[in-house]
Amino acid sequence: METTEPNSTPFPNVPPVIESDDRDYLDSGVPSTVAIAGHPLHPLTIIFPIAFLAAALGSDFGYWLTLDFFWARASVWLIGLGLVTGIIASVIGMSDFLEIERVRKRTAGWVHLIVNISILVFTALNFILRWGDPESRILPWGLLLSLIVGTLTSITGWFGAELSYRHKIGVVGAGSKRYP
Repeated sequence: METTEPNSTPFPNVPPVIESDDRDYLDSGVPSTVAIAGHPLHPLTIIFPIAFLAAALGSDFGYWLTLDFFWARASVWLIGLGLVTGIIASVIGMSDFLEIERVRKRTAGWVHLIVNISILVFTALNFILRWGDPESRILPWGLLLSLIVGTLTSITGWFGAELSYRHKIGVVGAGSKRYP
């Protein structure tokens, strides 16, 4: 839900988690540095690692409940695909982080970066742990790593949304890459 003051831009009435700068919200926004026809690629690419890693958590639970090898093998594939697509999304996101000063000036930008790096590290560890013997490594460590990754994905998604919707980074606009 949004609130509006007379003759003003709608402003979200959800309080910011870390910080808020009304100038960011009232500004037209800063476009992404990696875009096709003005459409930013980072939001497009993050859906793949999120989907693969969430499905890996689901298949780990499937294995835990059934002890069927199918779920163990599915988890390895999903974690591997999540890692590869996560690296692609992170390269695109890192371009925006390095090129748009407004991202680096925001705590949400740093939290988003650090949590995403942590997700990639935990995902790589999870993949390495299971390589060669996916079934015996799921319980308990593989499942625990998948739970950690799932939790961190939710946290970093919140901060990515803070950057896009509250600070207007990676959107259509002609605002300053530094400050509004």
